Amino acid sequence: MTYRIGIDLGGTKIEIAALMASGDLEHRVRVPTPPDYRATIETIAELVAGAERALGPAHGIGIGIPGTISPATGFVKNANSERLNGNPFDKDLEARLGRKVRVSNDANCFAMSEAADGAGAGVNCVFGVIVGTGCGGGVVVNGRVLEGRHRIAGEWGHTPLPWPRADEMPMRRCWCGKVGCLETYVSGPALAAEADGIGARDAGGLPARAEAGDERAIRALDIHAERLARGLAMIVNILDPDVIVLGGGLSNLDHLYERVPALMPPYVISDTFETPIRRNKHGDSSGVRGAAWLWPAG
Repeated sequence: MTYRIGIDLGGTKIEIAALMASGDLEHRVRVPTPPDYRATIETIAELVAGAERALGPAHGIGIGIPGTISPATGFVKNANSERLNGNPFDKDLEARLGRKVRVSNDANCFAMSEAADGAGAGVNCVFGVIVGTGCGGGVVVNGRVLEGRHRIAGEWGHTPLPWPRADEMPMRRCWCGKVGCLETYVSGPALAAEADGIGARDAGGLPARAEAGDERAIRALDIHAERLARGLAMIVNILDPDVIVLGGGLSNLDHLYERVPALMPPYVISDTFETPIRRNKHGDSSGVRGAAWLWPAG
């Protein structure tokens, strides 16, 4: 049986699934992420062993992590799951499993999944956006993840909010230590705080509140859509992707797919603007699917 293993390593859960030659996912298992680094390695090894007991040997094992592996040091960097930072995650896991693994940023895996057979299938260049608790991005060109020299390609969440207005000064400080990062303006917690003040985290109820006439919710959604439009227009000016695919919790906000493209043209350096912004096809399956897609089929 030919299949690839995909693993989505998150801060709170680890998911493993087998991507079959048919494109179907089998043997999906989710477990809590251990608080200890070594226990995380051991848990992944046990999940792989369980999958192979059920299905036979895998063709390849791919893993998406909330950070990246530095080509300079070989250690994980930029992971919000801080237990990973400063560790040679891929080498430690390969030593435990006794075979090669492929590791990439979780946003890269999302973009790869949607480019392979999702909302970005059939085009040359896909920019995948994850907008939820944080703000990440990944680039796939001609069916391959573009990781970049420093393996930070697509990290638009830690670039500054472009074309800031006077009422957006002084710009906000980000957890990464820099000031003005897009993540502090377009993430879910940023949207919630825009409506309900500092400390608010859940933006899920804002559309219903806006529909009911809640002025704070209406204003927050309008501001957020305009800021997201500026951020994505910057990506279009640099990368000019064939399609932008939204993922993460805020991708479920229906109004974004009409309102954001309409707000982008004044910021795009082109006489026309036709880049589609699409909702992801695979939802929360994109993590494990994209990790498996780090290996070619067959």
